[in-house]
Amino acid sequence: MTQTSETGSLIVSEITANPAPLGLLGFGMTTVLLNLHNAGLFTLGSMILAMGLCYGGTAQIIAGLMEWKKNNTFGMTAFLSYGLFWISLVMLLLLPAADLIDGTGGNIAMASYLIMWGIFTGIMLSGHYD
Repeated sequence: MTQTSETGSLIVSEITANPAPLGLLGFGMTTVLLNLHNAGLFTLGSMILAMGLCYGGTAQIIAGLMEWKKNNTFGMTAFLSYGLFWISLVMLLLLPAADLIDGTGGNIAMASYLIMWGIFTGIMLSGHYD
């Protein structure tokens, strides 16, 4: 869609969907699924790992890029960061299982990883940055 301003310059307006529902559902559904595993309802298997890579990770990265296009710094930062969180969490689990690299370094290392994400979440919760 294009328009012309009073000065005669071309104005291009963008009509795109709101990416927030995709990003929020990608994070929320993947988080619930992982927590159902944490509650002991089923083992950590390909269902959770695929969800983490595809919906929790990739879909949120797409939503973050769409937020960037809309000039929404907060949405971009949140969705790209959490999308990459899910991909990195899956890689932390898959790489040692495939004997491609040593494990995560034990419980203290994994706790440190999760604490850093908790701090990031606290910072994101404390303010809406635009």
